[in-house]
Amino acid sequence: MGVVADAVLAKGGEVVGVIPEDIVRLEVAHEGLTEQRVVGSMHERKALMEKLSDGFIALPGGFGTMDELCEMVTWAQLGLHKKPVGLLNTAGYYDKFIEFVDHASGEGFVKQKLRGLLLEAKTPEQLLALFDAHRPVDARRWLRHP
Repeated sequence: MGVVADAVLAKGGEVVGVIPEDIVRLEVAHEGLTEQRVVGSMHERKALMEKLSDGFIALPGGFGTMDELCEMVTWAQLGLHKKPVGLLNTAGYYDKFIEFVDHASGEGFVKQKLRGLLLEAKTPEQLLALFDAHRPVDARRWLRHP
């Protein structure tokens, strides 16, 4: 996250950080952001990031990235937001995860019409094009009908 923030700032962009106070105490907070918002918990962090964001892109990452990605897809599935959610599948990093999501869909645990909630591309340009073309799924329909 720090590398992305630094690159955006170097090009004159603005970066708003959202970080739980426990992480700030560990001295992990980025000091040079345009704005830093400190919240009480990881749940508050995700809720505020959702509110501030126009969409969500997961870069290669670990457990925290997967947690945030899956929560944003779940919130879209529940109709809590209608924003695009995508994976930047750099060098095939997310191939196995995409394979798992397709498997879960094939087994009926992810409804096929909701599989499109998770966008994926190998390049930033391709992913941004998918974001531009994004049309929200009507989550209310799947909630009422099997």
